[in-house]
This record gives sequence, structure tokens and C-alpha cells, in this order.
Amino acid sequence: MTDPAQEGMLARRRIMVVEDEYFLADDIAKALEGLGAEIVGPVPTRDQAFALLEAGPVDAAVLDINLKRQTVYPVADVLREHGVPFVFATGLAESSVPPAYRDVPLWEKPFKPEALARALPSLMQKSNA
Repeated sequence: MTDPAQEGMLARRRIMVVEDEYFLADDIAKALEGLGAEIVGPVPTRDQAFALLEAGPVDAAVLDINLKRQTVYPVADVLREHGVPFVFATGLAESSVPPAYRDVPLWEKPFKPEALARALPSLMQKSNA
């Protein structure tokens, strides 16, 4: 159940979810929707993420780093170029993330999707500061 004080924290914010584990992607999407977000995706591949970005702007993104045999870093680069804040939700340890991305907030799996959803607004503000 969503805390009424938190409902609407992400109201009308378009949040892209790129995650190749279906159930986790669905859990993240539901947690974000519970805070008022409009979910873009979720999608399990880099190509699908690029297609979503071409279709319209997003306000933030939750990205899994490893998408089967690809990494999400090219998507992260496009988001950075457009000033869109994002977080990594991954099974990788922080030490495995290339230095160019060490400034990106990292949520190591397993984590509670609700906790990530509640933290996303403050992460978005920090990225835009």
C-alpha cells in the first residue's frame, strides 16, 4: 500500500524503465506508478530504449546495466546528452561500473522497488542541481 504522503511525488513525470528481468521490471513500474509516474516501457533491450527516446522525452530513467549480451551505457550516454537524470539498478558491484559512470546513483540487486521509487525524486533533484 502506498503512503498517502508520497502519492503524487512523481506525478506526471515520464520515467523510462530499461530492465531485462520481466518481474523486476514490472515491480519497478508498479512502484513508480504508485507515486504518480507515467511509465515509459518497461523495455528489455537497448534498441527498444532508443526507440522510446525517439518517440518522446522522458523526465528520468531506471536502467539495468546488463541487458543480456549488451550494456545499457549507450542509452545512458544519450540521456546524459539530453540532461535526463537516471539511476542504475543492477546486479553489478559498484567497482564493476566504469569510471565514467561512477557518479550515477547505483541500486544493487536485490533491492525493494518501492525504496527505489521513493528515492527517485530526490535523485532527480540532485542530478538537476
